[in-house]
Amino acid sequence: MNRIGIVGAGAAAAAAAYTVSTQYPGATITVLEKSRGVCGRAATRRKNDCVYDYGANYLKADDDRVTDLVTNTLETDGLADIDEPIWTFDQDGTVEPGRESDSHKWSYDAGLTQIAKRLFARAGATIHRETRVETLRRDSERWHLEDVDGDEWGPFDVLLLNPPAPQTAALLERADWASENRRPLQDAVAAVPYRSVITVVAHYPFELDVPYYALVNTDKAHDIGWVAREECKAGHVPDGESLLVIQAGNEWSKAQYDAPREDNLRTLIEGTAALLEDERLTDPDWTDYQGWRYALPEGGVSRAPLEAAEADGLYLLGDWVAGEGRLHAAIANGLEVGERVASDLESSA
Repeated sequence: MNRIGIVGAGAAAAAAAYTVSTQYPGATITVLEKSRGVCGRAATRRKNDCVYDYGANYLKADDDRVTDLVTNTLETDGLADIDEPIWTFDQDGTVEPGRESDSHKWSYDAGLTQIAKRLFARAGATIHRETRVETLRRDSERWHLEDVDGDEWGPFDVLLLNPPAPQTAALLERADWASENRRPLQDAVAAVPYRSVITVVAHYPFELDVPYYALVNTDKAHDIGWVAREECKAGHVPDGESLLVIQAGNEWSKAQYDAPREDNLRTLIEGTAALLEDERLTDPDWTDYQGWRYALPEGGVSRAPLEAAEADGLYLLGDWVAGEGRLHAAIANGLEVGERVASDLESSA
């Protein structure tokens, strides 16, 4: 038993693949990812000589194992720490100092996707991009997958599912898995609540003169939830330029998610100009846009149905399993799941 299938190439999946390959070197790992990139919502784009993290903004030093992984185990070339603080603003747009306690805010000069890329490379995993899994099937011993093009994958001795909870629940609903464990697991996963986020990126041919890296809305009553300056990350923005990553609040994002993109973009840019009291920001020289329907989990999932599924070689992982929508939580959960997978493989050998 050494064939591992993984659906989704997020940070948790990358951490699990790395851990399995380290603790059970005989495993072969196949990853099926629906998009063109890896690392899930810790996503990076490149445009006009700029690099920007437009989903998760940075990695916090809130888990000792994850910190050790990033600063000691993996290559540290290109690892960048943001020195500037995070300030706050409220419903009325009043900006104040407020988040000096964040000791580390890590990214890479090539973007946050480097975390997953480096972990998957260490694992020797084979990644098939632009491959959307449609159905799961469990026979007496192994898992089989079929993608939307009708191509079949497997068999796999162990299967890991890393999509957001709503997409994982949909896979479980369509699964051909004759087990009493399927329905309780599906129901538990489907019950995980999520926040939506609309992200706008705005570039300017001048650099802002402000004392902070980012602003965060603490009372969650403003249409804008977060504004960050990518130029504070080494290697991301050419000198003398600014690139803002603007993320709308949950309620506004849900209400406007299907509204015309240009309307949402203009509203958020004008709101940011008002928040920063800088009229120049209403006229960026280029922009980008991304909607995250399932951006951040607002709760976790019961352990009992997860543990029951693991007896059938099915493991669920991600920030929503950890119950915290943070990159470090996703990686930590991946490390923990990877250890259980490796231990179970060893016991079955």
